Amino acid sequence: MKAGVSCADGGRVLSAGTSSGLVRASPEQPASRPLTRAGSLLLPLLAMAGLLCWPPERLDFYLSRIFYRPTAGFFLRHDFWLERVLHDGVRQVAALGAVGLLLCLAGSFLHPRARAWRRPLLYLALAITLSAASMPFLKSATKVYCPQQLEEFAGVQPYVPLLAPVAAPHDTGRCWPGGHAATAFSLFALYFVLRDRRPRQARWVLYAVLAGGAVLSTAQIMRGEHFFSHNLWTMLIDWTICLLLYRLLLYRLQSPGLSG
Repeated sequence: MKAGVSCADGGRVLSAGTSSGLVRASPEQPASRPLTRAGSLLLPLLAMAGLLCWPPERLDFYLSRIFYRPTAGFFLRHDFWLERVLHDGVRQVAALGAVGLLLCLAGSFLHPRARAWRRPLLYLALAITLSAASMPFLKSATKVYCPQQLEEFAGVQPYVPLLAPVAAPHDTGRCWPGGHAATAFSLFALYFVLRDRRPRQARWVLYAVLAGGAVLSTAQIMRGEHFFSHNLWTMLIDWTICLLLYRLLLYRLQSPGLSG
């Protein structure tokens, strides 16, 4: 039997059941702010549909040609700051961050005072892991090539649009979506962790994640490793994953005893 839950929102009372999988709020954990379709899931899905129907191929090639020279190829491909710092260095920092997150998650099971953070840390670990792990799977499934591998940029592979049939020997591409940008965009999860606890800090985290994703995406475009749209897809996919897991694990209904 479903148990009713009342949630006052601007004078309206919303009803939901415990079978929905939502977490009940408590005095220590206030109810989540409402999720609007326009500001959460609807826009990313519409953007994905738009990219599938009207892929920005001209913009992709235009931006990539800025960093390409016929005699030198993508001349910034092995630039120290782009390759060693913004690629290799960021990956190392991300690995250290993952270890730290796992240690914090383990600590939440060992120390009673950290118990309140167990679910947020579990969400954070799952969201970041799925956001990052989805990239290799999608790369393998779509078989899209990097710009520096294409004939238009002195490579040997023909350009094939996303989801178009790819026949051997041109089925070994592994460049869509942009995996490195997911290092930043997977941190949308941190925004959702703070969304209901620290709204102001959550907004600044969101801005920082978008800025970091833009920097990493631009670096990969300059190196000829990805088109602009590859990284745009990464942003939309990671936002969707983080949002859905937030809805499942952290989104809290107002407790019946707190309504009124």
